[in-house]
Amino acid sequence: INYQMPRVNGNAFIDLQRLDYILETDRALPQIVSTPPATVDLEIGANVASLIDDEATIQIGIGSLSEAVLASLNGRKRLGLHSGLLIDKVVDLVEAGTIDNSCKRLKNGKIVTTTMLGTDKLFRFVNRNPRVESHPSDYTHNQTVLAKINRFHSINSALEVDLMGQVNAESVGKLQISGVGGQTDFVCGAALSPGGKSIIMTRSTSADGKTSKIVPYLPRGSSVTTLRHDIDYVVTEFGIAYLKGKTLKERARALTGVAHPMFREKLQRESGQ
Repeated sequence: INYQMPRVNGNAFIDLQRLDYILETDRALPQIVSTPPATVDLEIGANVASLIDDEATIQIGIGSLSEAVLASLNGRKRLGLHSGLLIDKVVDLVEAGTIDNSCKRLKNGKIVTTTMLGTDKLFRFVNRNPRVESHPSDYTHNQTVLAKINRFHSINSALEVDLMGQVNAESVGKLQISGVGGQTDFVCGAALSPGGKSIIMTRSTSADGKTSKIVPYLPRGSSVTTLRHDIDYVVTEFGIAYLKGKTLKERARALTGVAHPMFREKLQRESGQ
């Protein structure tokens, strides 16, 4: 038992009768310090933020793109938060009144999460805060729960997206570099939510600029994290591709339009546009 650990409301307690031994400590908690988003990430964040409706409930992940989205939400009104993860930037949006959880329909007035990664700023905020609840992932990621939330907007990142709209967020070819996480759960939950939206965001190229993140087809051996028919929007720094209800040719044109310009001709040629 670490006495520095915040006590968070919700379904996150362990019955002492289940424990055989207890070790006590009072050491400082690990600090996960956010890196300021790069300019390209802020451009993507602004594009994503333009899709976020007032009174929506958002889900967000970790990383510079998520930081950039949250940094772009100032001015939105009465947002809610139901997410697998909380990071420091959430505290700023609550204090600014951007997130007040007043229109969620399910657990109004409450931030709902299962994991908190940040610094003491976040840990102090969640400690004994009646506005924050932590639950196991079988609740936070449950699609029947998400379907009850008003305007649930899932916001997730990708390693690459092919011209059909298939999303790979787990592997580089056959090399697994990440788990599936909650992306599929949240995307499907958004589809069931009244007024929901599923948003996938990615830089248009790799960090060195040599590889397009929008590809004709996912490479052999790649994971398909999210199916093409579950995605509403794909966002890069070059704009927003709306995919819902589109034919394969319409999807290819829309996704080519948000790819980096130096790869668009190749994408058009390989997809037969």
